[in-house]
Amino acid sequence: MQPVHREKHSAERRQPITLSVIIPCYNECNHIEEVLNRVEDVELANEIIIVDDGSTDGTREVLKRIESEIADHPNLRILYHERNMGKGAAVITGFREATCQVLLIQDADFEYDPREYPVLLKPIEEGIAKVVYGSRFLGGPRKAMNFWNMVANRSLTLATNILYNAILSDMETCYKVFRAEVVKDMLIRARRFEFEPEVTAKVLKQGIRIYEVPISYNGREWNEGKKIKWTDAPIALWTLFKYRFVN
Repeated sequence: MQPVHREKHSAERRQPITLSVIIPCYNECNHIEEVLNRVEDVELANEIIIVDDGSTDGTREVLKRIESEIADHPNLRILYHERNMGKGAAVITGFREATCQVLLIQDADFEYDPREYPVLLKPIEEGIAKVVYGSRFLGGPRKAMNFWNMVANRSLTLATNILYNAILSDMETCYKVFRAEVVKDMLIRARRFEFEPEVTAKVLKQGIRIYEVPISYNGREWNEGKKIKWTDAPIALWTLFKYRFVN
């Protein structure tokens, strides 16, 4: 009987929240509509914000068509950058425009599964965390990633832990979830992939402990459109060092 009691107690502690899902998007004409459908199928997002970051491959035409069918997507807003500015810039635009209590970042491809939103949101709903990261390295099912990608991820996470006295397992994960008040007024200078280390550094410097949950991961290959490059790793490392000592 005791496990049932604990489950009931946990359910009573959950607080209703409103959720903005932010989807930064660049040259994802083959994926963006299906990603949107998958997010909508979960039925947890009060607001979905797609930020097109100057796509040139036909993504904008897909989004314009979706806009013309907006009655089928009542919780959707689509914003456009006139030129490509980087993932970080697109996320910052989404943060600025979001109106809900909780903000969740969703990539515009199939690497991360929206069906895991309940797991990501649970610690925030229960009031035990303000920031939750979905970790690809905590035992969830995953497609084997490129070895050197794994080395870069592990190295950057280790640097984060040393510099900020943390015990993260996956700093570079896409699935980052924030109480809005944590990031709404945060000055974020990053415009590209250095967004991940900058926002992590600034959260940890606030004294906020990041809660991690295991997620699945279906990483794609370079020939499938993966955009992050090895050259982004030293930039991320420099970002971690820089924000350890400056605001």
